[in-house]
Amino acid sequence: MIPISQPGNVAFAERPVRLSDETRRGTYFVQTWGCQMNEEDSEQMSLYLEDLGFERAASILEAQVIILNTCSVRKKPEDKAFSLLGELIPLKAARRDTIIGVCGCMAQARADEIRRRAPHVDFVLGTGDLGQLPGLVEQAAQTRKFAKRVELPERKGRVVEDVPQRHLGRAPKLKAFVPIQYGCDKFCTYCIVPNTRGRERSRPTEDILEEVTRLAEGGTKEITLLGQTVNSYGKNLLEGRVPFSELLWKLAEIPGLERIRYTSPYPRDFTRDLIECIRDCPKVMEHVHLPIQSGDNDVLREMKRVYTLESYGEIVAELRATVPGITLTTDVIVGFPGETDEQFEHSLDAFRSLRFDGAYMFAYSTRPGTPAGDREDQVPAALKKERLNRIIALQNEITCEINATYLGRELEVLVEGPSPKKPELLQGYSRECKMIHFAGASTRAGRLAKVRVTGSAQWGLSAELI
Repeated sequence: MIPISQPGNVAFAERPVRLSDETRRGTYFVQTWGCQMNEEDSEQMSLYLEDLGFERAASILEAQVIILNTCSVRKKPEDKAFSLLGELIPLKAARRDTIIGVCGCMAQARADEIRRRAPHVDFVLGTGDLGQLPGLVEQAAQTRKFAKRVELPERKGRVVEDVPQRHLGRAPKLKAFVPIQYGCDKFCTYCIVPNTRGRERSRPTEDILEEVTRLAEGGTKEITLLGQTVNSYGKNLLEGRVPFSELLWKLAEIPGLERIRYTSPYPRDFTRDLIECIRDCPKVMEHVHLPIQSGDNDVLREMKRVYTLESYGEIVAELRATVPGITLTTDVIVGFPGETDEQFEHSLDAFRSLRFDGAYMFAYSTRPGTPAGDREDQVPAALKKERLNRIIALQNEITCEINATYLGRELEVLVEGPSPKKPELLQGYSRECKMIHFAGASTRAGRLAKVRVTGSAQWGLSAELI
């Protein structure tokens, strides 16, 4: 599962679009909930809309085309999407020519319900092929008939024959997400992703290399490779098997690219060649986000995670022994159906033992249509909240302790620019994925810098420029 960003973030292409009066058709707005994959999908949709002649609007209330890119991993972003759809009813009534589309995972899973609860929606587009968006917008403008496109591509055996083509006209940017894989074959009992994004399908290696080359030529210094189980990449390609580590080495040869990250690997697929690649390839960062989900073996078995706490610990030990100074972050779910107090204590013990640098921590959210969602032994909401607060408090304490050990160390930072909260300071991430603030000239944005850590906090580190 890809780590989830805060719901409500708006994702769009950063490229300033300048259209002639003859080609300008109006404005659009894309509202996004969910993970990095959804953010990247929103950028793709923005590019398609700009090709049609639309410019992005300053707010959703001003847009002629409104796209809601939804998430289904938990209930909360679904509730937010339905709430916003309700708020758009008066806008649609006042401006009948407004086009409203619902896309993404919730659209894939609940298309008929969206149509029933929000009849003012013009179309629903699932996750199968975002390239259908322009046609749906044109159809809505001309016919005003509701349309639904939720077909997922089939995969015959283990060979991929249908991978969506991507829009490569992306804006120049310092950091970029690059999907290398769609769908998932793991079928964890709590997760709806295999239903909303289909079976695992890897993009052809040459397509990925072409996209990253174009990004690097436009000034991108850092990429983050995206996949539900990103390190299982390359098992079902027409070109033959391409191990994930081999893809990393190929990407590292691209001129201008400085840094490579990826999320999220699956523990069972974390192989020795990948660990050696992290050690030996200078462009692969010394940070791994490795979801644990639970620290209890019985819960892991009920989740169908296909590894044990012991085998997970062996991977962590090998990473730390092979790549000194590597940082580790994780995902964890508390309150999985049937989880006992003792099993939750095992998760706390695992956090104390493994000492992650940070974690995405969630209370279990019931997902209809999943094996775990149909169980009758659901943990009460109040108990889930209590457990979540306890593990958050523990992880925050560990994070502060680990960050304090960086005092006096010299780190390499990719400077992103002024801090939004403290514009007098620059900010950026170290190779180890530590957020760092330091004083420096704004002209350093987009460049690598060496800094010495002078302070630490839960959010990251403060430093001075060397």
